[in-house]
Amino acid sequence: MTRYLVQRFISLIPMLVGVSILVFIAIRLVPGDLITAQLGTEAGMLSDAQRASLEAYYGLDKPPVEQYFSWMSDVLRGDLGLSVRQGQPVLSLIFDRFPVTLELAILSVIIALLIGIPLGILSAIYRNSVLDIFARVFAMIGLSVPNFLLGTLVIYVLSVYFGILPTSGNYVEFYEDPSLNLQQIIFPALTLGTSFAASVMRMTRSSMLEVLSEDYIRTARSKGLWESVIIRRHALKNAMIPVVTLVGIEFGYLLGGTFIVEQIFAIPGIGRLTINAITQRDYALVQGVTLFIAVNFVVINLLIDVLYTVIDPRVSYGD
Repeated sequence: MTRYLVQRFISLIPMLVGVSILVFIAIRLVPGDLITAQLGTEAGMLSDAQRASLEAYYGLDKPPVEQYFSWMSDVLRGDLGLSVRQGQPVLSLIFDRFPVTLELAILSVIIALLIGIPLGILSAIYRNSVLDIFARVFAMIGLSVPNFLLGTLVIYVLSVYFGILPTSGNYVEFYEDPSLNLQQIIFPALTLGTSFAASVMRMTRSSMLEVLSEDYIRTARSKGLWESVIIRRHALKNAMIPVVTLVGIEFGYLLGGTFIVEQIFAIPGIGRLTINAITQRDYALVQGVTLFIAVNFVVINLLIDVLYTVIDPRVSYGD
């Protein structure tokens, strides 16, 4: 196991370097530049000398390769740079916004698991029943309705029509007002959790159907074991490995920033921070957030790999 973990950590290095190169190139391919994004129409009034002076101030006058290695040398020292738009260290901005996205992601996963796993299990057990048809229709709707449409409907119905949802734009932290915080976060989490639950339900159902057709399940039934015991002790545990994989990947995506939902519900998380950084050509902030997201993603997948050994003893990463 130790050797496997060391190999995985070493494999992260080229992966993160690749991500850093891609995001460095991608943000610079966006039309416009930092100076134009900051000054707007007034950027056209700058003289050549003034523009050259600003480019030198922001380090944009250097060749792109030199800019990249300068940024990477700072990253290796734990400095993701300074957000020129907000005037704060990138790392500080990320740590300010990340708890909001983490809370939203965790609630979304809880909602998805509470809905998706029981529905998937029942759908597999009572295959082709009314319940199974209902579950499959739910999955189809959950996967086909985009998050932005579902979020907009939630806001219209619960905020505009019934007035249940608090007005967006006055987000408060959990430690300031837990009740209001949960009121503000539960509907974005429900929006994300619905589509996620549909994926979990489909994966649980297909995995359970496959496991229930295995020989050892038939053997257990021939021994006269109760169906509930067979499901709980023999089928469910083996069927959960694909579900755990799916949850790990989706959780990584959620931590990467739920861009659209955070923007719709005015949730000040990582996703909203990234959107603003891209529109403002805040290079250091975009690069820093992307690298942070990549690290989160690979660490979560590593934890999922370790979790396999707990769920299924047949999985081993021994030397």
